[in-house]
Amino acid sequence: MAADPDEELVRRVGAGEPAAVQTLVARKLPRILALAVRMLGDAAEAEDVAQETFVRIWRHAASWRRGNARFDSWIHRVTLNLCYDRLRRRREWVTGDLPDVADPAPLPDAHSEEEAHRVERALQAIAPRQREAIVLVYYQGMSNIEAAATLQISVDALESLLARGRRSLQAILAEDGADE
Repeated sequence: MAADPDEELVRRVGAGEPAAVQTLVARKLPRILALAVRMLGDAAEAEDVAQETFVRIWRHAASWRRGNARFDSWIHRVTLNLCYDRLRRRREWVTGDLPDVADPAPLPDAHSEEEAHRVERALQAIAPRQREAIVLVYYQGMSNIEAAATLQISVDALESLLARGRRSLQAILAEDGADE
């Protein structure tokens, strides 16, 4: 396995260096926050998840050792687990739909604000594992190998999730377009 670009920084965080913590947060927060917003569809909840993710990093940095996955994969896994905890609580306590809009910023492939909202709503409507795979690959920019490691599945299983997710999104968007 190639050297982990975050290994030294995590070691310094574990040693209690305040500057290392600031650097790690500055480096990772935008992607972690974007992941949580897209998974939860709620910016305030996403901020809570991001904060909890960094608390866990701070608590476990001293004992973190490079293993099968890079630190970036591990931090994404922690964030996804926290998102799923919140999504489970929603199902237990709340009935109703997820919010319509996850992130007010247009998606990279959206041609208009309206289209961006349609894509976000569709993303929230597909199966959670499919959404997770799509978000990691298409929005977080992970390779299939990195995303599979983060999800702790094979690359073939990831590619299957991506294919099913794309088909689900296309069906939802086609149905949504037919309703207009």
